[in-house]
Amino acid sequence: MASTAAASVAIRLRPPPPRCASSRAGASRAARVWGAPRPQLRRRWAPTLAAPSVAAAEAYTEPELALIEALLGLQGRGRAVAPRQLQASGRVADTISWWLQEVERAVQALEDLGGVPDPTSSSLIEGSWQLIFTTRPGTASPIQRTFVGVDSFRIFQEVYLRTDDPRVVNVVKFSESVGDLKVEAEATINDGKRILFRFDRAAFAFKFLPFKVPYPVPFKLLGDEAKGWLDTTYLSHTGNIRISRGNKGTTFVLQKSADPRQILLSAISARTGVEEVIDDFTRSQNGTKTDLNILVGEWQLLWGSQTEGESWSAVASAGLKGFQVIKEDGQLKNSVRPFPGVSLNARGNIRKTGNSNTFSVSMNEGAVQVGGVPFPLDTRGEFVMEILYVDSKIRISRLNQHML
Repeated sequence: MASTAAASVAIRLRPPPPRCASSRAGASRAARVWGAPRPQLRRRWAPTLAAPSVAAAEAYTEPELALIEALLGLQGRGRAVAPRQLQASGRVADTISWWLQEVERAVQALEDLGGVPDPTSSSLIEGSWQLIFTTRPGTASPIQRTFVGVDSFRIFQEVYLRTDDPRVVNVVKFSESVGDLKVEAEATINDGKRILFRFDRAAFAFKFLPFKVPYPVPFKLLGDEAKGWLDTTYLSHTGNIRISRGNKGTTFVLQKSADPRQILLSAISARTGVEEVIDDFTRSQNGTKTDLNILVGEWQLLWGSQTEGESWSAVASAGLKGFQVIKEDGQLKNSVRPFPGVSLNARGNIRKTGNSNTFSVSMNEGAVQVGGVPFPLDTRGEFVMEILYVDSKIRISRLNQHML
């Protein structure tokens, strides 16, 4: 009998059943992280992974939390969602469509509230803002079309209006070791909400070069194409959230201080330092008891730690790739799709063990399906899953699996 330890990340594709409160579980190492689309707000979040600013120390309002919850797990900051994806059938397309509707409702709710009056006159608009969502109109700029949909790149907008040289600067940070691209624009306050801008210079700053590389766009020759405006339709009173709409019909959601779960998902997207961020994340949360109800639903994997010596049956029974479905009666199904037209399916049961946050999982049958033809597969096994953290969006657990 071989033993393995595993950690992984996924998205819930079906909403969990109604419940009174979200459950959480406390800290440890090697984790499994799962994400879910349907927000159920229970408490306010205080960022704990990054060094927070004074404004970040304040709690978000409930409408702001609704927007953050809706954005969690939506890849490519919304830019990666193509119309054909939304028209496609299947669980993932339905989830993406639902997500975008939730984001639109949350954005509209905040815009209706108004936030800080005359935001361009407020010092809260100053500083560096990280882009966490944008719509994708056909007239999107080259920056949007090329960089915004890539999760491994971080996108920022710097706003400096109270200087001798007012500017709006769009920044694409590739990585700490590679460098960044800055596209700068002269800025003018038009009224309490609108900033007029004109792009005038841009350059790549690569860490491995002692000089900057000019961005190949002749702004002086573009004329009016280099000009535009940006309306701030919502600015939070804590200076944490900003919603802006541009002259090309694009909506931007920007944030100064990231939610801890956003930091976690960003690390997963970049595929760097994930286990360290998971450690910090689980240590920062206050553990509470959990039960089977919080786990019920359909989950899609986002990330898994590397394990050694795993067979295909071990992968299938652990659910380390593909989808996992947990039902209210404790039935569990893992579905793995290693190749087009090929799936590995394992079925079993999950039950709570004692008063702790551990669950006993028994896998008892499986099959390899090739082109619709099933072939029996031995996936029998017993393993223990410890829940380190869970809410309506994210699940983190530690898996010690013993395969027969």
